[in-house]
Amino acid sequence: MGFDKALLVTGAGGQLGLAFADLVPDAILLDRDALDITSRDAVMDAVRTHRPDVIVNSAAFTKVDQAEAERDKAMLVNAEAVRHLAGGADEVGAILVQPSTDYVFDGDKETPYSEDDPTGPGSVYGVSKLAGERHAANAKRHLIVRTSWVFGEGRNFIRTILKAADDLDELSVVDDQKGLPTYAVDLATGIIGLLDVGADGLFHLAGGEEPATWADLAEHAISVSGKASKVKRVTTEEFLSTRASPVAPRPKNSVLDCSKARALGVSLPDWREAVSRYLTEARLTQTSSPDE
Repeated sequence: MGFDKALLVTGAGGQLGLAFADLVPDAILLDRDALDITSRDAVMDAVRTHRPDVIVNSAAFTKVDQAEAERDKAMLVNAEAVRHLAGGADEVGAILVQPSTDYVFDGDKETPYSEDDPTGPGSVYGVSKLAGERHAANAKRHLIVRTSWVFGEGRNFIRTILKAADDLDELSVVDDQKGLPTYAVDLATGIIGLLDVGADGLFHLAGGEEPATWADLAEHAISVSGKASKVKRVTTEEFLSTRASPVAPRPKNSVLDCSKARALGVSLPDWREAVSRYLTEARLTQTSSPDE
């Protein structure tokens, strides 16, 4: 994929950062060790040194349950650090791309959430990401992209399910939360597509076609992988009754309305096709050798 702008990616060791690394070989890739985004001085040094046209902030505190006990850390990484990046972007005239999440919504709406719907996060993680959006929006040039249920290279729900399927004949998976699974490679491609058409402001971008529950996603991944485990569909309440440690609230409805991006010619592939492609590329099917 051709991309003729100088691109700086923070959090380059995460799922989205790794996807950008594959798509834009010339990108400036700064992982957690190379750039601590919570340090304003470090951020300013990095942007002054590299003078990017685009900054994609793929660094984030994504441990949703852990954030409940580590609110200060979640707010520092997901919110305050974005303030630093916005300032850095303004100094060098870059556009700041801030990925965000479906968790900024309460999940009570019956239909998909549009960019204009009121927010109301129920978790510390959601609160911290919404605060990050607001800091990003203060940058003179910004692109905020909400997405959902991301999977890609590294730790994710699909890998967890497939690992469990190696040991268990039946897996209990929540069936009363729905969303749009999103392949990190497709998300990065979509963000580049939005940048190419000059988009700015707030957009929703997630996997295409019909929404899924976590049970749907697990069942499809297990089927494509060639494993024999069955999925037992359970309610959130039933699932939580088996957990010893605290679990952050999740929105029941995480489905994002992506029609605003689609109107600009940017949409992501069907999540089912994306899962199949991911499993093949990550060598997680029975016809290939696992890569971990």
